[in-house]
Amino acid sequence: MNTVLSLKGISKRYGRIQALNNVSFDVPPGCVFGILGPNGSGKTTLLGIILDILKPTAGSFELMGQPPSADVRKGIGTLLETPNFFHYLSGERNLRINASIKGKGYGDIDAVLEKVNLHQRKKSKFSTYSLGMKQRLAIAAALLGNPDVLIFDEPTNGLDPVGIAEIRELIKKLASEGKTIIMASHLLDEVEKVCTHVAILKKGELLAAGHVDEVLVNEDIVEVSASDLNRLEQLLKNMNGFSGIQRHDNNVQLFYPMGTAKLDEVNQYCFNNGVVLNHLQLKKKSLESKFFELTGKVSDR
Repeated sequence: MNTVLSLKGISKRYGRIQALNNVSFDVPPGCVFGILGPNGSGKTTLLGIILDILKPTAGSFELMGQPPSADVRKGIGTLLETPNFFHYLSGERNLRINASIKGKGYGDIDAVLEKVNLHQRKKSKFSTYSLGMKQRLAIAAALLGNPDVLIFDEPTNGLDPVGIAEIRELIKKLASEGKTIIMASHLLDEVEKVCTHVAILKKGELLAAGHVDEVLVNEDIVEVSASDLNRLEQLLKNMNGFSGIQRHDNNVQLFYPMGTAKLDEVNQYCFNNGVVLNHLQLKKKSLESKFFELTGKVSDR
């Protein structure tokens, strides 16, 4: 199996609204694939199509190398919305009901509770769980039947920092066990920390897709300053190795491909040409900046 999911020209219209427009990408097995985009970009619509909740207007896709079908989808565990359990029942009892609805056996309930670190609270009522615990119970429900593929829609949505960290660590753990995880998120930080691959959507359009390191390429930024900024800028323009140069506040910034900037060489070049630097610093271009470039959003930070 070369791909877990292969999308080919998926489009979806709601009257005059184009929710998705000709979206195509492949999800390789064993990866954590993030579908990233601002709210309203079409992420949830795309997941709904994959899971047969919605029908595409155009295009096709394959799951596990086969045409989508109910039998194929039985091998997928899903978390698509806020956990919906009976508040007055225990976590264990809720999972038993969930297993009955899905036609799964009860044999792995203890195992999935252990996996999501809820076994000690399995007899506690759902109403006594924290938001993070509720989300972990929902992931436990998705793990019933030991599916090879998991699909999560905004798995950390609404959680506090502790809950977010717990879910991220759980996703990493599941990925280390060889499961393929497809997750939609509007949080760049989430994708950066847990995903190996990413597709970026904006208003239903696919902007980029591939390995995270290829799509969200970082750059090195060398920030320098001197008493005569104009002379410094003119001098640096004659230096080799950087991909771009700009003035920023009271500094000159040099842009390098990731991992190629050498501060000692910049300092030596300036000194040899009669300019003494009073500021020299290496910065990384944040993934946030790259995301804003791709989506056209403006950061409020």
